[in-house]
Amino acid sequence: MDLIHFRIVVPSELTERTVGLLTADDHVLNLVVVSSAAHTPDGDALECDVMKGAANGVLGSLRALGVDRVGAIAVEDVEMMFSKRAEQIEADEPSALVHTPLWAAVEAHIRAEGTYLPSFYLFLVIAGIIGSVGIMSNSQILIVAAMVVGPEYNAIAGVALGLDRGNRRRVREGARALTIGFLLAIVVTFAFAVLARAAGLESEAFRRGVRPVSQLIDTPSFFSLVVACLAGIVGIVSLTEAHASALLGVFISVTTIPAASDIAVSVAFTDWSEARGSLLQLLMNVSVLVIVGFLTLRTQRRLWRRASRRAATEAEG
Repeated sequence: MDLIHFRIVVPSELTERTVGLLTADDHVLNLVVVSSAAHTPDGDALECDVMKGAANGVLGSLRALGVDRVGAIAVEDVEMMFSKRAEQIEADEPSALVHTPLWAAVEAHIRAEGTYLPSFYLFLVIAGIIGSVGIMSNSQILIVAAMVVGPEYNAIAGVALGLDRGNRRRVREGARALTIGFLLAIVVTFAFAVLARAAGLESEAFRRGVRPVSQLIDTPSFFSLVVACLAGIVGIVSLTEAHASALLGVFISVTTIPAASDIAVSVAFTDWSEARGSLLQLLMNVSVLVIVGFLTLRTQRRLWRRASRRAATEAEG
């Protein structure tokens, strides 16, 4: 059962209208009103549960009423509820009205993950070094580890959201974070690879030119393009529908961090053609993830909106 819990603070003069709005909606359950219970801001405290598919409309109505400007609205998922009425409503409603994502929460999650703290750059650098060890030791397991550690998809999703919402500042911030982060990862990883080469720490096979891991990374192809496109779709869908395991699959399916690592290692070992191939792979995959993510986010929003309108019309009819 998909429910969203609303915690609302409103000035007392707005409480009656807010309660009227909520009680008029059949998808609102368990409404609780406590007068003069809220402070900073002062007002009345309201709580209720809303069927997930109807939460977009309820939140929009509350914001149109000005509740978010003069009070506050907090939303969170309800992990579990035992309610016969809720089960009955869910059974009677079309699927689109039950499972539509709460878009404000989706965007808030992407924005929260798209804050570029020092740890963002630190993780990119660490992932780059792990990737370089995987390349120099021909270890695919370490390449996968580098993909999991790398946080770059948060910035990619932030840029895609910025494009979808026409927010140029978010697009600039995300693009700058990706540019600086990858450059920093490449520079530090290059220094590490130079030291590893000077100390003769690379594997014997790598030294003799047997580099299956590197060759997979620095050879862009039609198949890597297809994988990047599919991963871009899965990444956005998993964010909107909270499928963490699918999102993890995106992290380990697209060559971004490994390509940055291979650029650094290839330059350190003066393999210029491999460096060019890895650079092309990196630029192609990041660009495809951003573009496909933007298109998927916009398309998904429109499809859910259309399905919800159709379901509402059928329910009324």
